[in-house]
Amino acid sequence: MGCFSPELWLRQLLSGPGLGLAAALLLLVLCLRARRTRRPGEPPLIKGWLPYFGEALKLAKDPIGFMATLQKQYGDTFTLLLGGKYITFILDPFQYQPVIKNQKLSFRIFSNKIVTRVFDVKKLIMDDEMNDELHTSYQFLQGKHLDSLMENTMQSLRQVFEPQLLKTTSWDTADLFKFCSSVIFETTFTSLHGNYLADDRKTFITELRDDLSKFDDKFPQLVSGMPIELLRNIKSIRMKLKKHLTTENLAKIQGWSEIIQRRQDTLEKYYTPEDIEIGAHHLSFLWASVTNTTSAMFWTMYYLLRHPEAMAVLRDEIDHLLQSTGQKKGPGLSIHLTREQLDSLIYLESTILEALRLCTVSGIFRFVQEDLTLHLETQDYRLRKGDFVGIFPPALHYDPEVFEAPEEFRFDRFIEDGKKKTTFYKRGKKLKHYVIPFGFGISKCPGRFLAFVEIKQLLVILLTYFDLEIISDKPAALNFSRVLLGVPYPDCDVSFRYKVKS
Repeated sequence: MGCFSPELWLRQLLSGPGLGLAAALLLLVLCLRARRTRRPGEPPLIKGWLPYFGEALKLAKDPIGFMATLQKQYGDTFTLLLGGKYITFILDPFQYQPVIKNQKLSFRIFSNKIVTRVFDVKKLIMDDEMNDELHTSYQFLQGKHLDSLMENTMQSLRQVFEPQLLKTTSWDTADLFKFCSSVIFETTFTSLHGNYLADDRKTFITELRDDLSKFDDKFPQLVSGMPIELLRNIKSIRMKLKKHLTTENLAKIQGWSEIIQRRQDTLEKYYTPEDIEIGAHHLSFLWASVTNTTSAMFWTMYYLLRHPEAMAVLRDEIDHLLQSTGQKKGPGLSIHLTREQLDSLIYLESTILEALRLCTVSGIFRFVQEDLTLHLETQDYRLRKGDFVGIFPPALHYDPEVFEAPEEFRFDRFIEDGKKKTTFYKRGKKLKHYVIPFGFGISKCPGRFLAFVEIKQLLVILLTYFDLEIISDKPAALNFSRVLLGVPYPDCDVSFRYKVKS
């Protein structure tokens, strides 16, 4: 994809002795490579003044504002130089389908390069059959299998929160992002992988979470193609994480979910049991299961804490559902909600969607496998082999024609006349896609259902059993260090306090 945090890369590149000259020679080569000009039939070309990096610095500083400026100046389709890659962005939501359906625009080539580069999984690029088999395992993240995972998640949440319910009703203070990270990691890991039965279970979970966090901190640089050797101890941390998730060590954990079992069975067909690349596969899956769910949970909680009127509506909605199903808060986490009952909490769902609308700064990308002409309703565009095509959902999420006052948090934005609102318009036409936090088409996140259910379950527990108040006065903002790579983390943590309801 390209380097979307170039200032970090450049600082690392020039920090070692003797690397200055190498960097200067590299920049000379990159200058020569950047001498691209626009050909007839191609979209407007925006290269910026900085060789290789192009407009990456401007994008990283204010991606939503920068892309809006380019859209006004060049229209809905243009090509940007970002970190050595030329990406043609399609910003008109009515033109998404020609991109997604074009067989010459490959998601697999793009994603396999990322997985190989970041997690050191090499065989994916060479073995399409294994790739296909691993993708079939995603069926265990939806339908009746999702109901089983919901049960696992609730059991995991009981493990996390029931000790809290035995405490007094005095206030506890915590940092919100750390709180979300801790709860989401433990809940997700145990729901998917089962329970680590050794006496040092808590130590194991904490160490695994902390190492994954350190690895994740360097994710943007790894995606950019920066050599892992320049990232201090990240290579050894990645190796440690892979070893934790090898066949031998996973065997010490009881209660694997169906999807972990299927993935393990598939991997053992293509690797010897002791091959550490099995651990790399499980690491990539664990990372994908945790990171965006954590940030989505943070932002949903953050907006609820900042808007107590919204929190009050959600509490009432949940209490009404519990009463209508004959459930009362007893000792421990005694409530139980089915997936259909969770889906009936329309204000809860609207709040999560609104947080994702405001905070998703991801991109959806395809690799151009050969020179081609992309046929759009408005115009045809020629694309070059080796380039990328990108969709930038925030351009839609912040479009004032689609969403009134798009920069405001409105927890009931996706409710109309007491029902879910699913109709939004642009230029008088109904939009098929209006909130795109999980991608779409073949690249749509296979774990989106589990992530949504997990966030809902956690919010139901917190709003039912705890009083919650924000402490920090300073507002949190989006940290764009991983722009185009999912739901951003906050630029600072936020203090809040909680206590068990009397």
